[in-house]
Amino acid sequence: MNHSGDQAVTKVPAVTLVFWLIKVAATTLGETGGDAVSMSMNLGYLVGTVIFAAMFAVAVSAQIIATRFNPWLYWTTIVATTTVGTTLADYVTRSMGIGYAGGSSLLFVLLIASLFVWHRDLGSISIDTVSTPRAEIHYWLTIMFSQTLGTALGDWTVDTAGLGYVGAAIIFGALLAMVAGAYFWTAISRTSLFWTAFILTRPLGAVVGDFLDKPVAAGGLALSRYSASAVLLLFMVACILLFRHRAAERPH
Repeated sequence: MNHSGDQAVTKVPAVTLVFWLIKVAATTLGETGGDAVSMSMNLGYLVGTVIFAAMFAVAVSAQIIATRFNPWLYWTTIVATTTVGTTLADYVTRSMGIGYAGGSSLLFVLLIASLFVWHRDLGSISIDTVSTPRAEIHYWLTIMFSQTLGTALGDWTVDTAGLGYVGAAIIFGALLAMVAGAYFWTAISRTSLFWTAFILTRPLGAVVGDFLDKPVAAGGLALSRYSASAVLLLFMVACILLFRHRAAERPH
């Protein structure tokens, strides 16, 4: 069968080292960018969430309408999920007062439920099968829950568990290294390892972002949220420009 004119072409990138580098930068940008709007601009978590949710809706709609993989559009949508995830998690855990543990637990349940419903509906949660609008809706909803969970989980690890920004970054970095080891040296499902790594990059980015812009007295570097966000954005742009990007291969 000839798939050259088939609508069912994946519009998500192949998973490479560059993919993970951009993903970590995007999650860190989501933290600094989200905090810049909600805190530095004094708009608050709720207004920040409304702004970024609108951006997320527009980006996802454009991604679904697109007929082929576009790295600029894809990573714009990822950044939209990380920023709305930051402000939404902060609103749920802080403004609603359910705390980091409660917020993390709630979001974890929502994430697992999203993956379960996706699998029940389409039979697979592999990124290689994200080739129809229906699959893309499941994909982006799952990503949004994972990004929001990552913010709450990162805050819980830093504050409630008392590990601090550096300690939390080491923990999540070590967990990602273990996932990478499992990828190379075990037969564990590649789909399970992908989603595990994808979820873990968010709290890593969250704690690194907080480390960059939080006050020195709180264990951070007190960098400007705007300048940190600009540097991270430039890094992502450079990665997109300098490296070849291709869509994940669709199974035949």
